[in-house]
Amino acid sequence: MPQPLRAPAPSTLPFAERLAGIHAATIVPMAGPDFAIDGPSLERHLHAVATRPGIRGLLLNGHAGENFVLDRAEKVAVIEAARRVVPAGCLIVSGVNAESSLEAAREAAAFEAAGADGLLVFPPNSWALGHDPECVVLHHRTIAAATGLPLMLYGAPVGAGAMAYDAATLRRLAGLDQVVAIKEGSWEVAQYEANLRLLTSLRPDFKVLGSGDEHLLTSYIIGSFGSQVSLAAVVPDLVVALWNAAEAGDWGAARQCHEALYPLAVAIYRDAPGGRATARIKHALHHLGAIPDPCLRPPQPPLDAGERKRVEGALRRATA
Repeated sequence: MPQPLRAPAPSTLPFAERLAGIHAATIVPMAGPDFAIDGPSLERHLHAVATRPGIRGLLLNGHAGENFVLDRAEKVAVIEAARRVVPAGCLIVSGVNAESSLEAAREAAAFEAAGADGLLVFPPNSWALGHDPECVVLHHRTIAAATGLPLMLYGAPVGAGAMAYDAATLRRLAGLDQVVAIKEGSWEVAQYEANLRLLTSLRPDFKVLGSGDEHLLTSYIIGSFGSQVSLAAVVPDLVVALWNAAEAGDWGAARQCHEALYPLAVAIYRDAPGGRATARIKHALHHLGAIPDPCLRPPQPPLDAGERKRVEGALRRATA
């Protein structure tokens, strides 16, 4: 497999430049009847993922990290745990996810104090039902005013309703100086390319990270500065190998990696019922022996036998 073309980014580089390559979106192990965070298991998970060759950083408190059911103190604890155990050069981005812009701003300030290098701003879930475009700009401005950290946009899947930003909204958000990149998760290739072309035409320095786990190969063919993906927390070596092959222009090798990765992406993200990715990721990590307990907080139930079988079969293929 081709060797990486980019050396590990030193921390002296600007934040946006350090987004190159593969960044793993991590989970939060939990245990016990109260579903409390399992601190030792969390530290082992973060360290194990961050120290895999080719992993350039971590996305903490993302969807895979159950950010919608953690309170602010718990999210801070996740960042602090990462700072204790990951290599010094590992980039730490934390998600900010709150329905209230005021709470999102409080999260941003707390995450900066805890040691995050940058913030990924998730759209509030209520926006899926519809919203005034002014809400989007005000939300990001409110967060920006609370922190000096660089901000990333979250490009929601096209199936997420109004949470997916249209071109006019992206134009306005790209005009905010603190916003430097997007985790582009449109989950649809044509929309990914349209957003990539729009944002880089507005700001050539803007970093677009192709981060739809099912179509990483296609994103890399079109163009991507890096990726923040939860599959990199499950099979990091395979995701890094795909990136390295694409960087080297070895599309035959990239296709081989894609063929191994694709069934796992489908089993985790596409198979019905939807919205089960975190549960399936946790089961995969538990099956690999990486975490002791695959439990996650209600209202998510555990996997049924059919889900477990599909995830385990795809995992065997990905790790063969």
